[in-house]
Amino acid sequence: MKWIALNDSIKQLLEPFDGRIAFKIEMDDQMIEQKSEDIFPSASLIKIPILIETFRQSEERQIYLNQPVTIPLQERVGGSGVIHAMSDKVFMTIEDILTLMIVVSDNTATNLLISLLGQDQINGCLKELGMDKTVLNRKMMDSKAIEEGRDNYTTAADVLASLKAINEGTLLTAESKQRILTIMKKQQFTDKLPARMDLEKVSVANKTGSLPGVTHDCAIITYGEKTAYAAVLTDGLSSEEEGRQMIAKIGELVYEYITEQQNR
Repeated sequence: MKWIALNDSIKQLLEPFDGRIAFKIEMDDQMIEQKSEDIFPSASLIKIPILIETFRQSEERQIYLNQPVTIPLQERVGGSGVIHAMSDKVFMTIEDILTLMIVVSDNTATNLLISLLGQDQINGCLKELGMDKTVLNRKMMDSKAIEEGRDNYTTAADVLASLKAINEGTLLTAESKQRILTIMKKQQFTDKLPARMDLEKVSVANKTGSLPGVTHDCAIITYGEKTAYAAVLTDGLSSEEEGRQMIAKIGELVYEYITEQQNR
């Protein structure tokens, strides 16, 4: 499969799609995209720059990843995650908390990190990463903020920039970047971009996001010496399953391309 064929195959998939979709895919200095600068509700994709900022502050000794943090009951929120179901005496290290934020998309963990790191500092990190259309305006599960018009937003292009910052960028040390990849590769939600990939063959570090009528995924996909970056965002969905299936089909096409290129 040639790069132009990958582009054509994805565009054909999108023709009957009932919803809004944006994507950006890069590999070997080649790029395909559609509406990658369009703004979408970020859902849990906002947790990637929070992860990056946690490691940045750790490198600057503003926080320590092994420091224990208590989890007060008033900080616990519902939605995805497990902390809200734990006992009222539980405490964890910061590294435990950020791991839960990524691998099970824990909303309580996310809110704890926003409080610890500072919302302004996280938004500053977004600017430093070049994620100019991404903004953190609220904590997770804050329905009042949403009613007031304060939501979190991002674009496919910005999400891809965060993935490249993790794998290739200069903001973090090599050790921090490797630790982030290790966490992301433990992701428990693999039913979107990686759903149709042979995960015994390729390495996938991904992060999903979902809200009513919204479903996203982004991933760093590695096979041999080849690395592909993909970010797919959807909203306006009458069926979130339709969005999930579309993202999985795009992931399958990227998988076919990267494995074919490596085996040439």
